[in-house]
Amino acid sequence: MSKIFTPTNQKLLTNVVVVKLRKGGKRFEIACYKNKVVAWRNKIEKNLEEVLQTETVFTNVSRGEIAKGADLKKAFNTDDMTKICIQILEKGEFQLSEKERQTALNSKFTEIAANISTMCINPTTQRPYPVSIVEQAMKDAHVSVKPNKSAKQQALEVIKLLKESIPIERVKMKIRISMGLPDSKKCKDQIKNLFLTVISEDHDGQYEMVGLSEPGNYKQLAELVGKHSRGKGMCEVIGVEETAENAVFN
Repeated sequence: MSKIFTPTNQKLLTNVVVVKLRKGGKRFEIACYKNKVVAWRNKIEKNLEEVLQTETVFTNVSRGEIAKGADLKKAFNTDDMTKICIQILEKGEFQLSEKERQTALNSKFTEIAANISTMCINPTTQRPYPVSIVEQAMKDAHVSVKPNKSAKQQALEVIKLLKESIPIERVKMKIRISMGLPDSKKCKDQIKNLFLTVISEDHDGQYEMVGLSEPGNYKQLAELVGKHSRGKGMCEVIGVEETAENAVFN
């Protein structure tokens, strides 16, 4: 079996983290620099050469066992080593050091707080909370970050938790509904019930309504319009409530 100088027996390649991926019934490994895998996945590092110690795919990095070309071709349906390495890099498993794990958790904690600051307001002041205030509220509520869950998804869950300790509300979406007049008669009342405030309503030529609604109602509104207009109507977000200064709905 072919051997090469590997991160365990060559001084130049000692600063290593191994990323492993099982595909097609076989295990494949690549050798990467520490701290770079997370940076790549977070799209902070974009230069592959700064991530990979060598553009070689192994079956076992520590023993220097190189994967066979035929196995790679069968598993990845390509013999392009760069594409194979990227796939392993993005989908494989790797072991983080305690310091790296804590850094990643801290980064995601701040990202969650930033999402909440963007998506919500203090209903008393009608302004968004600064990220630092949201972070402190999260700490007081003993929020635990889930490393494998997106920051936005966790933000939506944390908002519900924060409502128990601070006044906080989602920014209301400004939505425009437009559809044919005959179609609107079938669902107009249902649509109105999903709006908190109707800003304008027009029956000239076709039915059009603009109003404020909770973000969680958008999907139901879109489904109602699509169903009763047979896909010809429109349900679109055109902004957020004007009283929420500097807030942007994502």
